[in-house]
Formats: sequence, C-alpha cells, structure tokens
Amino acid sequence: MSYAQRRRFLWLLFLAGLFLIAVTARATTLVRLRFPDLVHYASAIARVRCVGADTRVENGEIFTDTRFHVLESEKGSLPATIVVRQPGGKFQHLVSHVEGAPEFRLGEEVYLFLWGRPGRQFYVLGWSQGTFRVHRDALSGKETVTQDSAEMPVFDPETHAFTKMGFKNLRVEVFQERVRREVLRTVP
Repeated sequence: MSYAQRRRFLWLLFLAGLFLIAVTARATTLVRLRFPDLVHYASAIARVRCVGADTRVENGEIFTDTRFHVLESEKGSLPATIVVRQPGGKFQHLVSHVEGAPEFRLGEEVYLFLWGRPGRQFYVLGWSQGTFRVHRDALSGKETVTQDSAEMPVFDPETHAFTKMGFKNLRVEVFQERVRREVLRTVP
C-alpha cells in the first residue's frame, strides 16, 4: 500500500469513527408504556397551556423548566401553575436536543401524564409517550389529541422491535373518557 493510499485509508477510518460516535451519542431508547401503565404510574394527568420556559445549566447539562397553567385535572391534585423539567434546550450559544424529550411552544395546549409532587417541578412520564398535543380544527372547532410517540419509534419489549404506536387524531371527548375509565380502574 502506498503512502497516499494508507493516508486516505486512515482518514476514512477516522471519519467512520467520528460518524459512529455521533450516531451513538444521539441515541435515545424509550421502552413502550401501555396506556393503562401511563395512567397508573402518573401522579397527575392534566390538560395544560404553556405559559413560559426557562433554560439552565446544572452539572454541565442543559435543562428546560416549562411553566404551564392547569386547565383541567383528570388525576391528582395540582396547583393553578406547574413547572415541568425536561432535559435539553437552548442556553446562550449552546443547544442540547434529547430525542424523545418533548419541546413545548408558548400558548399550546397539551395533556401531560406527570410524575412528581406538588410544590416541586414535575417530569413528563415516558417523555413523548406521556405528551398528547391538542389540535383544534379551524373550521369546525373540534378538538383532537395526538400522542407524541405516535410519530416516534419506541422499543416494545414484548416484540423486541421498534414500532410507532400511540393515539393519533383521537377526539378529545374519547380521549378523556379513556383516561377517566383507566383512572377508575387503578383506584384501589
């Protein structure tokens, strides 16, 4: 092998290594939570509206604390305003994106399956699996919900495969009824 060929081979090897590191560093694997499990393990379930967010760095990691106004509570007791902490966000010139961690827009309404205690920040149970975005049809005014994980592959331990599953364009009334039915089933 000539000097030029060795050099080219080493560069290709180096670039392949960088590519593998980049792919591995961005990996997030979520294990599928069935809907009854989401309801059971959530300490609170609520329809909320995003009213603001703050991003901070703690121990070298970026976190976003999003403030929500509670519109309706389906499970648990919540104050009028809650804070939900998620990994990732934009802090000064640094951007951290964590695949599977939901990001919220000011003014949007979502149903969140929360884990935590009142008086402290909450976390979204199952990240994209515990986030249900509310969509309102401009013409009819009818509302539907779509689970974030309906658009993202999630690992199913039963089938040992990645699948996209979740509620998509489900009428809000039907979603609320399913939540209420599961809440009643989980009450001891």
